[in-house]
Amino acid sequence: MALEDASHQIIADLLESRTGQSLGESRRWRISSALSGLFREFGIDNVDQLACLLERPGEHRLATRVVEALLNNETYFFRDHAYFATLANTVLPELQRKRADKKKITIWSAGCSTGQEVLSLAMTFAEQPGRWQDWTIEILGTDVSGKAVEQARSGVYSQFEIQRGISVAQMLNFFTETPKGWKVVERVQKMTRFEQQNILDFPPTPGKFDLVLCRNVLLYFDPDTRRQAFERLASATASDGMLMLGAGETVVGQTDRFEPASCGSAMYVHKAANSVASALGGAVSKVA
Repeated sequence: MALEDASHQIIADLLESRTGQSLGESRRWRISSALSGLFREFGIDNVDQLACLLERPGEHRLATRVVEALLNNETYFFRDHAYFATLANTVLPELQRKRADKKKITIWSAGCSTGQEVLSLAMTFAEQPGRWQDWTIEILGTDVSGKAVEQARSGVYSQFEIQRGISVAQMLNFFTETPKGWKVVERVQKMTRFEQQNILDFPPTPGKFDLVLCRNVLLYFDPDTRRQAFERLASATASDGMLMLGAGETVVGQTDRFEPASCGSAMYVHKAANSVASALGGAVSKVA
């Protein structure tokens, strides 16, 4: 193995051990460009020199920074508008019907990056104050990137970030301009909470979440790791809860814990719900 190949493998192994993401041959082209800032900071020219630095004892902080630089934190408000329309018009009304007794909905955004997806969900609720009056809405966002979670907790976004995905009316209604950027208003932010967590860890609260979003995260896992991730997602989802994946992701052929829902190509239902419904249906048929 050439020196450069060995160095790329060290970086790929580091990313996989920290996050579960597989940096295959087809994605290794981006290593040097993603790490160029670290090259300049440390006065080095290439990935081989960086690999040598990582091999030194006590370089845990550098390893963390390498992982952070390699993570794809691309996101924006209301990413894939059609998906949020499905949530607002179909999924959330159904959850409202199911949870009418306790008037509480709990959502987990796994792989939330810098928080735009979580805040988009909160804005969806805030845009219908009459429908959700007296309801408790809790939206948890988690991400493996500590840097991304730090920004998400701040709720502050640059002019460029704030213009991606939301209208001027939404910007003025839900954000306030400050010297540091546009900050989300309290009535939206209070619905949200952010934690640093790997999706492959045990879920934050097993069996609690009515809706789980995990969009464009599983794409970077190998098949075995993806199956493990689905187990974690299923463990976190309520027995009658739902899962939303990204456009290029599916449960079909990947897991038996979820199956496609009827309300949209991105939506999946916890299989336990259908199993119970089928059993009840069979019992009713026998009595009849």
